[in-house]
Amino acid sequence: MTTLEDVREWDAADPLGGFRDRFALPDGVVYLDGNSLGALPKATAARLKAVVEQEWGEGLIRSWNDRDWVGAPRRVGAKIARLIGAEADEVIVADSTSVCLFKLLMAAAQLRDGAILAESDNFPTDAHVAGRVAELLGREFRSVPRDRIGEALTPDVAAAVITHVDYRTARRHDMRALTARGTRIVWDLSHSAGAVPLDLARDGIELAVGCGYKYLNGGPGAPAFLYVQGALLPQLRSPIAGWWGHAAPFDFSCAFEPAPDISRFLSGTPAILGLLALESGIDLMLEADPAQLWDKAIRLHDLFAARVTALCPELENVTPADPDARGSHIAFAHPHALAIVRALIARGVIGDFRTPDIARFGLTPLTLRYEDVWQATGIIADVMTKEAWRDPQHASGGVVP
Repeated sequence: MTTLEDVREWDAADPLGGFRDRFALPDGVVYLDGNSLGALPKATAARLKAVVEQEWGEGLIRSWNDRDWVGAPRRVGAKIARLIGAEADEVIVADSTSVCLFKLLMAAAQLRDGAILAESDNFPTDAHVAGRVAELLGREFRSVPRDRIGEALTPDVAAAVITHVDYRTARRHDMRALTARGTRIVWDLSHSAGAVPLDLARDGIELAVGCGYKYLNGGPGAPAFLYVQGALLPQLRSPIAGWWGHAAPFDFSCAFEPAPDISRFLSGTPAILGLLALESGIDLMLEADPAQLWDKAIRLHDLFAARVTALCPELENVTPADPDARGSHIAFAHPHALAIVRALIARGVIGDFRTPDIARFGLTPLTLRYEDVWQATGIIADVMTKEAWRDPQHASGGVVP
């Protein structure tokens, strides 16, 4: 049986242990919500201070050239490419995840006739965007449960959007196997990038999007990224023809000519503050060994799962035990999951709630110690044993659960 002394020894030997001190984590808190909002890298605060006071305050418009603001979308995209197994010129940072998804799904669907497919139990924005794409193109919209998505990839489907790691349960699709079925898929990597091993080139992935504010630690509302396989790019046209996607934006031509490279999927002027904050988070992650990240994620999960199973069996673990079938968070079902999460937050254990009955905890190897998991699961057990979640103060809370 694992003991507290054991986990302290694991922390002492952890090759990633030094990264925790590079994040601004408050005392008295175990932060288990990195899959909704990554922690703040200390370097980001210093970087943004310099950007605001020097690059913007002193450099003014000159910083577009002198500080290479103009190259930031592609430069940061190239760094993300290293995390997801893509070429540097196949990824660009642009807009929000929803807008990036709309751009790629619309562009993909216009290559051939057929229905638009989405998962009915996916994160809602993916289905919302897919439904609107179908409406705009006058196509049939199909929505099926996640466990039936493979059989729904039929020849009469023009394009599909599929999330690699399920935002509730952490169940992970086999990207390579589903891609091999032949339907053009836009993969949502929002709970994958920076969390699980990815190799888009190896797996033959053509299109993908992902957010910057979760495991990439880009900050609240950080810009998203999109990926297009190089061979497919010349065939795609962005449905939003903005000036930053023009082949020569500073010619100010009213006739639109798309950029010959991944920049064609830009539209409006990039949000530089968000972009540079995201770059700080990615730079930090690129210092870590990917194999060590995933190995630690597995061990954090297994410790968390074993402790909860032993201490509070009334919580139903709905995350797969097989590491190859899951992402880097763990989820438990309980009829009163929302009140439980609120009671935990009040005690300094920050997870989150997902409808209808899921208490969800992100396992972020750069910031979490094994002892943090030990402490958090002990507090979970205390909340469940004492039924602290029944306290009326936990019956309601803020808009963001």
